[in-house]
Amino acid sequence: MLAQRKVNGKDLAERIGISPVNLSRIKTGKISAVRFSTLDAICRALDCQPGDLLEYIPDDEVDDRMGLA
Repeated sequence: MLAQRKVNGKDLAERIGISPVNLSRIKTGKISAVRFSTLDAICRALDCQPGDLLEYIPDDEVDDRMGLA
């Protein structure tokens, strides 16, 4: 979505009030929870829906999909 909107991570992080490191962790799936207020801010900044950003992965598939298996 960042590429589609031609926004880089640093600019998005600044717009929504989080650190670039935390945004990177969200993007790479290294954190297990995102506040609704953060998700709302990302969606507002990128003019998108949460479903454009999130994907459901069943627990038994997470390690495989993240390259940890």
